[in-house]
Amino acid sequence: MIEKTFKVKDATGIHARPSTILVQTASKFDSEVKLKYNGKSVNLKSIMGVLSLGITYGEEFDIVADGLDEVEALDQLQQTLTREGLADLTNTIQLSL
Repeated sequence: MIEKTFKVKDATGIHARPSTILVQTASKFDSEVKLKYNGKSVNLKSIMGVLSLGITYGEEFDIVADGLDEVEALDQLQQTLTREGLADLTNTIQLSL
């Protein structure tokens, strides 16, 4: 399991367009991918779940991936967040069970 922390740098936050992009990216992988924010955790493959969090500018959130392609999933999500100018990486944690 891998967890990465990001800080939103897009002034409009993680709204509909960025949420759609993140869900499409996460859905390409078999691993379970969760988005954690403000004490809540949602499936990053669910657009309604992501939108329900209401992540705004300057806030930090975590993405956790668990599965056979977890490293690739987190790398692709990080690249997407950076390329789209949505968020910057602030921390990475490798969790082993």
